[in-house]
Order: sequence, then structure tokens, then C-alpha cells
Amino acid sequence: MSLVETPRKDPMGYAALLRAPHVTRLLVGTLIGRLPAGMTALVIALALREAGTPYSRIGLATAAYAIAAAIGGPALGRIVDLTGQPRVLLASATLAGGGYALLALAPGSPVAAPLGAAIAGLCMPPLEPCLRSLWPDVVEEEQLDTAYAFDSASQQVLYVAGPLAVAGIAAAFSPSTALWTAAALGLVGSLVVATTAPARQWQAPPRAESAGLLGPLRSPGLVLLLVGLSGAGWTVGAQAVLFIAYAERHPGGLPGGGGTLLALAALAGLLGALAYGAASWKADTATRTWVLAVVMAAGSLPLLLLPGPLPMAALAFVSGLGLAPLLAAAFVLVAELAPAGTVTEAFAWLVTLFATGNAAGSATSGLLVDTSLQAVALCSVAGIALGGLLLLATRSRLRPARVVLAA
Repeated sequence: MSLVETPRKDPMGYAALLRAPHVTRLLVGTLIGRLPAGMTALVIALALREAGTPYSRIGLATAAYAIAAAIGGPALGRIVDLTGQPRVLLASATLAGGGYALLALAPGSPVAAPLGAAIAGLCMPPLEPCLRSLWPDVVEEEQLDTAYAFDSASQQVLYVAGPLAVAGIAAAFSPSTALWTAAALGLVGSLVVATTAPARQWQAPPRAESAGLLGPLRSPGLVLLLVGLSGAGWTVGAQAVLFIAYAERHPGGLPGGGGTLLALAALAGLLGALAYGAASWKADTATRTWVLAVVMAAGSLPLLLLPGPLPMAALAFVSGLGLAPLLAAAFVLVAELAPAGTVTEAFAWLVTLFATGNAAGSATSGLLVDTSLQAVALCSVAGIALGGLLLLATRSRLRPARVVLAA
């Protein structure tokens, strides 16, 4: 049975979306403010290395940033749900900027550098969850899938633009300049979003009494979804190691090496998200989500073949097609599964679990590189394969209570 209705949506749906009030400003502001998230890990390493810092301390600083970001995201999301968006966005951007400044001023310090990294991560403005909380108030209901798909597609651009921005700024000026740039971008993006009418007027609905201390994590379906999506994050992190290691073992096989494979996967994700948003879906969101997780797993499986460079480039592209559509569907499902008054925190947990899976997949693949490339490929496929199987096996738990009752 087909999941897609015909005829398809108006192909000008994205143009109509961008013409809607506030949409372009929110997207641009969020993209500017989220760019530091794609820059930070690399720029910390470059700035500290330039200061003569040993790799052990560089690892400590980058770990401090990642762990702090994983903790700070849900905490800031909860504060947004309780108090609104503008003050949280501006305060967190200012504090994160202070963390970047500390890194830029004392990159060689064994105390200041990891402290600055931790502050930058802990106070990273929650622009992603804030934007996703705003979409239902900004666009018509029939445009929601398109909005979330465009949001997911833009995320693929950040995966490429962040490291490129760091490389360009570091080459033209210095890594410290890139740190100051990250601080400024976070503050500018947050200011653009926080001063929009939708952000100023947004209020979370009254918090469900059942939410308790755990907030959105009181929803079993949401927890299952987040764990499944952490598998997708694992695959993304592991594939980065796989593609770089593959390129090193096939020197001259592909212009740009591992970067080309990563860019092809990101481009595929962008195109996949745009195609997803242009389709009219008759399946419910839960079904779309687990189906797309299985599709992403199927698209990653051929990487186990590890063929020659040109076929590998094609397989990298195929492996990236499912990620952004999966996230676009998951964004809608997160909002459906989160208890009332906890949606921003729920979106922040999605960011945290995906990033945690990404880091774990990257670290595990890094340990396997010296064993065999086949082991790295298997590791990269395992994340989304297990995540997809989990979502498939528990698909009945992914349907919101109101949908189950109506069935």
C-alpha cells in the first residue's frame, strides 16, 4: 500500500512557505545562530592546537563542550517552556559568547579552555527546539510537513557550511577569529529570532500534571522514538569516520577524498527532505517515521560492500537520502507525543540524543579503524539498523494517545 497520495502537493509549496509572514526571517536567523554548532568541535581543536595544547587537553575541551551541550539543551528547553523564548535565547547566547571569548583569549590555559568550552556548550542557544515549537503557530496546518522538511533540509547545509566556515576563517585570519565569529553568529541569530513577533508571543500550553520531573520523558512513545533516532545519529557519526578512512585507503580515487563522500551524503539528505516535503502523505506520522527509519537502514546497507571509489561515491549519496526525511517526520511526531507544555524540551532531547548517538558512533568507529574498514562499515550500518528495528517493533507505541483512541 502506497504511503503517498496523488496528486502531489503544489510544487510551489516551498515558495508559498517562504512567502508566509515571519518564515524567512525565522529560518535565516536560526541558520545563522545554529552555525556555531557546526563550527565548534573543529574550531576548538584548531585554536587549542595553534596554542601548543597537547591532544589530550584538546580531547578534554571538546568532550567538555559535547557533554555540556547534551545537558544544557534539555535544561534550556524546559526553561523556554516555562518562561517563553526571547529572554532564554538572548541570555544563553550572551553566556555562550562568553565561553567562546574565554577560549579565544586563553586557548592554552588548562583551566580556561575546557571551562570556556563547557560554558559555550551548556549555554548554546536552543534555536532548533524553539523554531520547531514555533512552526504550528507560524504556518497553516497543511504546511507543517513542508516547514519541518525545509527545516531538516537546511540542517544538511549546516553539516557542510560549519566546517567550511572554520577552515576559511582560520586560513584567512586565525582559529581565534573563528571563535569570535562563532560567538557573534550565535548572538546575532538569537537576536533575529527572539525579536520576531511569533517568538515574543509564543507560550507553551499549560504543563500537563502527568509530566512531573521527567517532563517529556514521561511519554514512553517519545522515549522509544528518541532512542531509535539516536541510532540514526550513531550512523551519521560512524559514517564520517568510515568515509575519511576509506578515502585515506584509496588515495587519489576521489577529488576531495572523504570530504566529497560526506558532502554527497549531505546533498542527498537535502534533496530527500525537499522531496519529502513536496509529497502529500496519507499515512500517519508514526508510520512515516518508522518506514523512513527502515528506508535509511536499507540505504546504508550497501556501504558494507566497500566498492571502488566511484561506486562508493554513489553509495554515499544513497546512504544519505533517508536521514533528513526521517528527521522531518520525527519532528512532527515529537510534537504529537510530548505531554502538553513540554514540546520545546522534547525537541531539545531529540537534539541531545541524536548528538550523543553521533558522538558514540564516531568514537566507536574510531576504535575500529585500525582493525578493519569492514568493521567500521558494519558499525556505521548497525546504528540505524537497530534504531529502525526498534521503531518497527514498537510502532504501535509511537502513535499519540488521541490517535489510538480514535482508531
